[in-house]
Amino acid sequence: MRFLMLSWRDPHNPKSGGAERVTIAYLAALKERGHEVYWFANQFPGGSSSEVIQGVQIVRGGGQGTSVIEAIRWYRKQKPFDLVIDQHHGIPWFAPWWCKTNCISYLHEVLGPIWEAFYPWPISMIGRWQERFVHWLYRKSPFWVGSESTQRALHKRGVRDVTVVHYGIKQTPLAKLEPKPFHEPLGLIAVSRLAPNKRIDHAILILKTLLERRVQAHLTIVGTGEVEGELKQLAKETGLAERILFTGQLPEMEKDAQLRGSHLLIHTSIREGWGLNVLEANAVGTPAIVYPVDGLVDATLDEQTGIVTERETPESAAERIVKLLKTPEKYEQFRINACERTKEFQWNYILPPACEWLEKQARRS
Repeated sequence: MRFLMLSWRDPHNPKSGGAERVTIAYLAALKERGHEVYWFANQFPGGSSSEVIQGVQIVRGGGQGTSVIEAIRWYRKQKPFDLVIDQHHGIPWFAPWWCKTNCISYLHEVLGPIWEAFYPWPISMIGRWQERFVHWLYRKSPFWVGSESTQRALHKRGVRDVTVVHYGIKQTPLAKLEPKPFHEPLGLIAVSRLAPNKRIDHAILILKTLLERRVQAHLTIVGTGEVEGELKQLAKETGLAERILFTGQLPEMEKDAQLRGSHLLIHTSIREGWGLNVLEANAVGTPAIVYPVDGLVDATLDEQTGIVTERETPESAAERIVKLLKTPEKYEQFRINACERTKEFQWNYILPPACEWLEKQARRS
């Protein structure tokens, strides 16, 4: 069978992240099952018009506002596809109205408040409105999502057919947890693209609040992005520059080493499709403390594999960390539970049923 993924970014796009990492895993698995797999994405500076990544044929064309037209032009020259996957990142590809074959929608999260993180009013309001309109427009299309939170959000918007396929991770859970006593100085880590919606500034303010409460700690920030300069300036303004390490983008092995050596992953995003790096941290014995937002409440089980704060504030997170310091045995249980749970999210468990579901969608009449 022939599969086509439509997505604004591909894995080699400078702004690619967790969404692209999990997407290529699904598509590469389809390729290994003998299918022809294509991925059409936006062009970016320095990117070739086509290349092969993990057996998947990447095709690039157009940019913001023109790539849909380029995709249609390219598509009309190809042999028929059995399934087109329309991946939404705020704005869809409107594929059900031009692909003339089986089509499903692939969504990581309902953006909602994320629009305000990137755009001022009234553009943010228009973004929210058009997203709601798009979901209504696609309400009869089968949707593929990564978490129950996203499923619930779409149901509220009238979308009828929503299938959850959890993301997988490449990290193999540690067979035996290394000793990691939960005491000061605490090692905190944030792993993310440094974008406005990730609220990494909250991780810095969590560190500041802990220090004000006389809890010794330091913070490692892994990743790059458009707000990196602002975050470094905030670190200076708060007098925390010497306690914060900005590593930039790291190879997987180095990133895993940083996660393994930290006490807690801090995740303060506005909203996520799942919270992939939560499970990646859990696999190497590091629990997470997260905000109570869609996606993160699916990735972290409160008081079982980590902590979900009561409020989306640095003070709420710091309060829970201080409380946890008084019960280090609970922290150790979090580590055990979190690491054990990641066995359910290994790609070898996730991919076979995911591919079978995609093949079923491709066989629809």
